[in-house]
Amino acid sequence: MIRSHVLICGGTGCTSSGSQKVRERLAEEIKAKGLDEEIKIVQTGCFGLCAMGPVMIVYPEGTFYCRVTPEDIPEIVEEHLLKGRPVERLEYKEGAEKADAAATAAASLSDTNFYKSQMRVALRNCGVINPENIDEYIARDGYMALGKVLTEMTPDDVIQVLLDSGLRGRGGAGFPTGLKWKFAKAYDNDQKYVCCNADEGDPGAFMDRSVLEGDPHAVLEAMTIAGYTIGASQGYIYVRAEYPIAVKRLQIAIDQAKEYGLLGDNILDTGFKFNIELRLGAGAFVCGEETALMTSIEGKRGEPRPRPPFPAEKGLFQKPSILNNVETWANIPQIILNGPEWFAGIGTEKSKGTKVFALGGKINHTGLVEIPMGTPLRKVIEEIGGGIPNGKKFKAAQTGGPSGGCIPASLIDTPMDYDSLLAIGSMMGSGGLIVMDEDNCMVDIAKFFLQFTVDESCGKCTPCRIGTKRLLEMLEKITSGKGTLEDLDKMEDLCYYIKANALCGLGQTAPNPVLSTLRYFRDEYEAHVVEKRCPAGVCKALMKYTVDKEKCIGCGLCMKNCPVSAISRTDYTAPGHKLASVEIDQDKCIKCGLCMSNCKFSAISKK
Repeated sequence: MIRSHVLICGGTGCTSSGSQKVRERLAEEIKAKGLDEEIKIVQTGCFGLCAMGPVMIVYPEGTFYCRVTPEDIPEIVEEHLLKGRPVERLEYKEGAEKADAAATAAASLSDTNFYKSQMRVALRNCGVINPENIDEYIARDGYMALGKVLTEMTPDDVIQVLLDSGLRGRGGAGFPTGLKWKFAKAYDNDQKYVCCNADEGDPGAFMDRSVLEGDPHAVLEAMTIAGYTIGASQGYIYVRAEYPIAVKRLQIAIDQAKEYGLLGDNILDTGFKFNIELRLGAGAFVCGEETALMTSIEGKRGEPRPRPPFPAEKGLFQKPSILNNVETWANIPQIILNGPEWFAGIGTEKSKGTKVFALGGKINHTGLVEIPMGTPLRKVIEEIGGGIPNGKKFKAAQTGGPSGGCIPASLIDTPMDYDSLLAIGSMMGSGGLIVMDEDNCMVDIAKFFLQFTVDESCGKCTPCRIGTKRLLEMLEKITSGKGTLEDLDKMEDLCYYIKANALCGLGQTAPNPVLSTLRYFRDEYEAHVVEKRCPAGVCKALMKYTVDKEKCIGCGLCMKNCPVSAISRTDYTAPGHKLASVEIDQDKCIKCGLCMSNCKFSAISKK
């Protein structure tokens, strides 16, 4: 008889931290103690608190262990699993508080600041079930929505439910999902297609990956519902090859669903036929754009197509097609089961439901969060994220990746919904949320995202191929101390030209990081241009290391560690010291920072 379940995160984050070795050691110790029949180990997807991995939860107590190593396992087995005494030193603590134990995953973590403001819909099964076991998904009402649709609802009924729910695409543009399906259903054709965009390319984004790793059957179920609704018999999941765990679990889920009669011919004895295949992407950012993705599935170079015609009319293989991203699909079974009113009751008037964000950057609680639409950014940063490390000040947050914009500290109370973010020059995007503190240079941030766009441009249209390159050159000129105020006006004009003339949505939004930083941090641009100074001390060409001669004791450590011999002694001797101070030759200095890091007396500073 099973008396305890031990859930161990098997997502990419915890796997990279060694959760597989933890799981193997746990199995060995349990077997050695003769507990095989009493303790069950369950490999799950991501719990969300990625910075604390490897993560483990023991039920029924609900004890939440974090940063577990294989060396900790014997103590956990001996003290907790045998004697019933949790190992306090490994329990997750929030300040001086411990996570309260309870009977379910939601309750055991709900009293922590990280979890109590969240509402898990798309992530409802992540960290709760074994994603490689279809029975565990079914036990959580899995495939009930598909059964309801195939036996009780017409295609028009399904579309109306989605329209009434207010579900909008979670991939970036926020187009109403029900409307997209309605358009595709209206076109008569001998073949139609259903596609899933799992080509998550934004820097810092890992939302879709976590859903696929923790709850792959939710995506399969939703795509099958879509196939029935628009009249398609074939689906494709376009997933990047850099997601090996997600790819493996998707294939396992597809095979299991076929074995159970939930994919293939005559699904649930209704006569409906639908199959799903995987297509691996090579990591091209542009293949996140729907027409480029479909072109890539066809075996061609991934480049966007002019629209119209839209994919609902001529998409994959020139047939009517729909494409939604992973998070959008993960919401659909719950909307079918709980009703459109339930989903529409979450969020704001124009942004219904929840949104998953990958919280990263200068934040204490790096991880995956799902919040009701309209939740203020302040709550995400200060409560859920635990604030900025090392006592630093919050400076900005970047949403939407290379297509989004920077939100300054003055707008930290902005609601996180589609329209509010667009109104301040940012966008929801797929859900990347990168936090920056006072040590970040916003000109350098704009340059980073633009460099990414330049590298990833497919090159099909001139505004993107050439325009973003010219923008990057202007930013490089500014960060090297050679910019002029005229360059700022030229950059702004070029940004608006690219937005108006680029072929696809990725090119049209590429200038957003530049425009938003110019809008909210123009003083930093002007400091680079007029004062030839980087206020954050990030841009090397505008940075210099100086010696405080009153603090310097002339020990010579900085001289010994300078790789280019840019430091020499001066005639000045600080009071109370016998050795002469040192000075830095700015013409020789390569700004490596070794002098400052090796100074034990904080006599060298960066300006």
